[in-house]
Amino acid sequence: MEVKSKSKPANVLLGCFIATCFCSVCRAERLCTVPPGPLTVPENNTADVQLMKITYGDDVVLRITVNPEDLFYLKGNALMVKKGLDYESLSSAALVVWVQCSRTGFRSVNESVEVLVENVNDNPPNFVQNHFVLEVNELTPINSTVGLIEATDIDSEPLFYRLEAATDKYFRLENINSPKIVVKTILDYDVVQKIPLVLHVQDTFNGSASNKPFFTSVASITVLVKDVDNRPPWFQPCLRTNLGIAKLCVSTGYRGKVNLTEKEEGPLVLEPGPIFAKDGDKNRSEQISYRILRGNEGNIFQIDEDTGNITMTKAADIIGPITLTVLASQVTNRDQFAVTQVIFDVMKKSRNPPRFEKERYDGFIYSNSVPESMILRDRSTNRPFRVRARDEDFASGVNPDVKYEVQYSSYVNVTSDGFVILKRVVKTESFALQLRAVDSTTGEFGTAALSVQVIPAVASPSPSNVGYRPGDMALLGLVMAALLVLCLIVIGFLISRLWKGDASADKICECLGPCLGSDRPRSGHRDSLQYTNNGFQNEADQNRGSSGRWNNVLPRRSTFPLPRGSRVLPRQCASCGVYTNHVPKGSPSVRTSREEEEEYRKRREQRRKEGQKTVWFKESEGSSDIEVEIIPDSVGRVEETTQEELEGELEMEGVVRDPAAPLRQADGGQENQNTEPSEEQDHENKGSEKKEDSREQEG
Repeated sequence: MEVKSKSKPANVLLGCFIATCFCSVCRAERLCTVPPGPLTVPENNTADVQLMKITYGDDVVLRITVNPEDLFYLKGNALMVKKGLDYESLSSAALVVWVQCSRTGFRSVNESVEVLVENVNDNPPNFVQNHFVLEVNELTPINSTVGLIEATDIDSEPLFYRLEAATDKYFRLENINSPKIVVKTILDYDVVQKIPLVLHVQDTFNGSASNKPFFTSVASITVLVKDVDNRPPWFQPCLRTNLGIAKLCVSTGYRGKVNLTEKEEGPLVLEPGPIFAKDGDKNRSEQISYRILRGNEGNIFQIDEDTGNITMTKAADIIGPITLTVLASQVTNRDQFAVTQVIFDVMKKSRNPPRFEKERYDGFIYSNSVPESMILRDRSTNRPFRVRARDEDFASGVNPDVKYEVQYSSYVNVTSDGFVILKRVVKTESFALQLRAVDSTTGEFGTAALSVQVIPAVASPSPSNVGYRPGDMALLGLVMAALLVLCLIVIGFLISRLWKGDASADKICECLGPCLGSDRPRSGHRDSLQYTNNGFQNEADQNRGSSGRWNNVLPRRSTFPLPRGSRVLPRQCASCGVYTNHVPKGSPSVRTSREEEEEYRKRREQRRKEGQKTVWFKESEGSSDIEVEIIPDSVGRVEETTQEELEGELEMEGVVRDPAAPLRQADGGQENQNTEPSEEQDHENKGSEKKEDSREQEG
C-alpha cells in the first residue's frame, strides 16, 4: 500500500510535463499556414503577380529565407513574383520558396512553397543558317539521301517539315518529321545543273486550323548537280537521240578524195569536216586521243593522236574506196571510247574542170508564167532554154557526174539535164543568176551567167493553149460514145436475127465453124446416134445382148454418105446459141482428092479384116430406153479418124441423123427384124462399092 501511494505523484508530474510540451509545440505550428500543393505559373507572366497568400497569427513576422534567382518577394502575407518568368532561361522549371514565420516567445517555423513554371510555345523554330548548298551526282539512284537539314526549337516541341510544291520535282522528304532530302527523279546534268529548294518548318501540325499559337521558319536550299563521266566521246557532227535515260550521238562518218599515184601533203580535206571528237559529258571535257584500228593495210595513211588529222605516207596505187576505222578514246579512261569510219575515194586525177559552152546566156519568160514553166530560148518560139557543160577529160565531152546548180537567185531551179524551171512567179522585169556545173566526183566546177528577161504575155501564146483543149477532149469523147452506141445497135440487130434462125443466121454460123458444138433441141421425131464398137470382133458373138458389148465404145462422128433426100442434123453454136447445117470436119462431102479416097479404101479393108462393126444407138419416142443395133461395114463409107479426133469428139459433137436407122416397132423381136435388112443392105453397099472402084480405075 505504501509503494502505490508513493508512485502516484511521480506519474502525475510526468503527465503534466508531457502535456506542457505538447501545448507549446501546437502553439508554434499555428504561427502561419501556406496552401497545400505546388503552384503552377505560366512563363512570360507580367511582373508583380500574386502567387498565393500566407495565413498567420497575431504578432507573427513573415520572411523569405530561400528565394531562387531572387524572383519572389512578400507583400504583406502575399507571395509575389518580382519579374516575368522565362521557362527557357530558368535552370529548373520547379522553384521552391521558403518562408519563415516567427513570433516573440515562440520558436520560428519555416514553410515551403513550390512554384512550377509552365512552358509556353513562345519561340519559333530556327535553322542553323538561312541558305544551304548541297551537291549530288547525276544519275544518282532514286531514294538516295542527298542531305539532312534540321531546325531547332527551344520550346522542345515536335517540328513538322515540308518542301515547297513548286520545287519538289526532283526531290522529296523522307517523312513529315524528318527533313532528310532524298532523290525523287533521275538527274541528268545535260538537262539541269542547279535545283533550288525551299524548306518550311512549323512547330504545330496544321496550326492554321487550331486556335493555338504557332511559329514557322523557312530555309532555302540549292542543289548542285555534278557531271559524272558516264558518256564516251562523240564524233562531230552527230545526230543526238535518246534511248531511255541514255543519250547517244550518232556520227555518219567522214569522206575524202585522193588522186591515184599521187601523194598529197598536209592534212587531207574531209567532208563534212575534219575528224573531231569531244567528251559526251558536257562539263568534263576529257582529253581525247585518236587511232586507226583497221583498213590501213598498205600504211598509206596516218593519224595524229592529239588532233585527229589524217595525212598520207605514200601514194595510193589502187582505184577504189579505202575505208578506215578510227577510234577516239579518253586519255584518262580508255573504257570510254567511240569508233567511226573514214572513206577515201581513190580516183584518177582530173585535168579539166567542167566548162559551159558560153560564159553568158540570155533567157526569156512570159510575165504570166506560172511555176514549173520553162525558161525560153528566144522571144519568137517556145523552145526551152537549156545549158550544157563539157568536160574535156571525156572523149564525148559528156561527164555523167556533172550536176547543175543555181546560185544567187530564188526564182528558178535547174534540172540534171540543164533545163531551167521557174520556181515562183516573177514580179520584176528581169533577173540574173549564176549557173554552176559541179563534177560530183572531183568537186571541180565551172560557172556561167544567165540573164532572164520578162516579156509581155501577148508576145507568145500562153502555155495553156498549147496541146489539146478541154473542148477538143469533150468532142472526142462524144464521138467515141456515138461509135460505141452504134456498135451496140449493130450487135443487137445481129443477135436478134440469129435468134430468129433465118438463112442468114445459118450462113453466119457456118463461118463460125469451130464455135458450133451442141445439138438443137428437137421434139417429135427422134434421131439416132452412131457409135463404132472397136471391141466387137465377132458378128456372131453369143454375148451381143450382154453388158460386155458396151466396153470400149467411143463416140464417133458419122461418116456415112448422105443419100438424096436426107439432111444433116442442125448443130448449135456454143457462142451464139443458134443452129446451122454446118458440115462437120471429116464429112465425106469435103473429101474430093484421090489420095483421100485411097486412104479411105485401105482403112475400110483393114477394118473389114479385123471384124469391126458399126453400132447405132437410137432413142424411142415417148421412152428413155436406148436400143442398140449393129450395122454391117458395107453400109456407107466409114472413115477412120485419128486418136486426137476421137478424144476431141467425146462430147458427141456433130450428131448426124442416120437415114438407114430402122424405126422402132411396137412389138417385140425388133432386133431380128432389123438384122435381116441390114444384111441385105450390106450386099447392096458392096455392089455399090465395086462400081465406085471400077469408076476410079477408069478415071
